[in-house]
Amino acid sequence: MRILLTGSSGQVGGALRPLLKEGGMVIAPSRSAFDLSNPETLAGALDRFKPDLIINPAAYTAVDRAEDERELAFLVNAKAPAAIAEWSARHRVPLIHFSTDYVFDGSGDKPWREDSPTGPLSVYGASKLAGDLAIEAAGGPHLIARTSWVYAASGANFLRTIARLAGERKELRIVADQTGAPTTANTIADAVSRIVLSNASDLSALFARSGGVVNLACAGETSWHGFATAIVGGLKSRGAGLSVETIIPIATADFPTRARRPGNSRLDLSQLRERFGLTPPTWQDALSTELDRLVTGQDEQAVPAMRA
Repeated sequence: MRILLTGSSGQVGGALRPLLKEGGMVIAPSRSAFDLSNPETLAGALDRFKPDLIINPAAYTAVDRAEDERELAFLVNAKAPAAIAEWSARHRVPLIHFSTDYVFDGSGDKPWREDSPTGPLSVYGASKLAGDLAIEAAGGPHLIARTSWVYAASGANFLRTIARLAGERKELRIVADQTGAPTTANTIADAVSRIVLSNASDLSALFARSGGVVNLACAGETSWHGFATAIVGGLKSRGAGLSVETIIPIATADFPTRARRPGNSRLDLSQLRERFGLTPPTWQDALSTELDRLVTGQDEQAVPAMRA
């Protein structure tokens, strides 16, 4: 199988690449060779690569900057996936695409299902939703995996930011009224690779049976304050020398950002279990493994696996 993987230098793409090698040849083009900001070039690139499966974790993810870069966000997150999905539909090549909890309005306190009404609060969320809808409209074999609060031991993300700030400051003020499930890139990669490798000959049928969308996140829930507290506690227990003494919970209103964030980012994971036979690790277990990787600097540490 020829697997085209976008965004291989990013968190999810980087975690996926070594796992997918078991399934065949992984084609991981550079950004210049497969430029999502130039959607009109993608069909020609796909003609050259001739993939049997497309996996697209690449995205515009600068949530606040997207408020001022709407055109670019929609090019990368909506028009590019549309072009990929149209090629996928013409050639009947399965497509796995990644979406986000930001497609929801964050109201209430119940977990969002795959078929819950959408209502993004930000340009980023709107651009991702537009991409989802374009993929569905193309009519090809596809699976849209919606994730939340993605992070890793490497790259730019909440874990790395808190680790840095905890070493610089005695006090941290962290939002405590937004709730979701911190999810490691390795958890996502483990799930997707299992789906691909276990169903390589029947992906199109599997995606059709699943309805084309699945929520994919770690189990459980916490706030950003709870997540930060767990990060600091985990680092201290591993002997990290930190300056922070207090982590103060604050309201979203006390930490204004350019883009609005959903207050409720809980995702219902029942379809992941029922349709794909996968049970994700808790966010605490996944964090523990990622902290080990962060402290030791080991990129190949075993990850808490999805349970079949």
